[in-house]
Amino acid sequence: MRRRKKPSENLAESTGKVGQAIDPTKPAPLMPSYEALSAAPKRVPEREEEPSADEGKFELETQPENPASPPGAEDAATRKPQSKREPRGVVVLTIGLPGSGKTTWYKRRGVTPLSSDLLRSILFDSITEQRYQGLVFSTLRSLLRARLIAKMPWNYVDATNLSPHERRQWIKMARGFGYEVHAVYFDVPLEVCLERNRKRERQVQEDVMRQMAQRLRPPTFKEGFSKIIVVRVKKSGEETAGE
Repeated sequence: MRRRKKPSENLAESTGKVGQAIDPTKPAPLMPSYEALSAAPKRVPEREEEPSADEGKFELETQPENPASPPGAEDAATRKPQSKREPRGVVVLTIGLPGSGKTTWYKRRGVTPLSSDLLRSILFDSITEQRYQGLVFSTLRSLLRARLIAKMPWNYVDATNLSPHERRQWIKMARGFGYEVHAVYFDVPLEVCLERNRKRERQVQEDVMRQMAQRLRPPTFKEGFSKIIVVRVKKSGEETAGE
């Protein structure tokens, strides 16, 4: 006699509870038995373990009440003021007409400046050559840049530097390297400059001198100067300097 096999347990979740026995004489249910499910023991949720102190610290950071104020703005008044950075050195610009006394001022102080007249003499054999002004001053700026890169403390530029436009590039370069800029302004009347020019071996034409006098503008602190020295002529013809 052939022995009938014992019905196997159904392990499919779609026909009932896992492990539920199926009667072979009845069709398989399409839904699980709710009575069997209700009788099943309820699963107790596992308790989450709190992180130990070694894993890190959780902090809550809140935004300021006034979003427009940057962090730490409330205690800005109690902070110590930052010390002003010391300049690396000084660049001195002389400002004045030909014959105003710039070259004499340098000689009395034993200073050899970067001179536009000297460059004209070297390049064109004439201090009155005006056709290559761009070349003269680009070379002069290159010389000053080399001194600033070498961190030379005192640097002098001997040129007329008549207008703020002509002085701007010098000031920008010097301050870009962390240097202060001083101005020495020769406030000398045009007639005095013309008289001195007539006594020179190499003279500047009078009409050119008058055109330069119209372009001359006194230096101001707004341009970026840290110090301005004004040089005037005494009644006896000697120069006097005042800061």
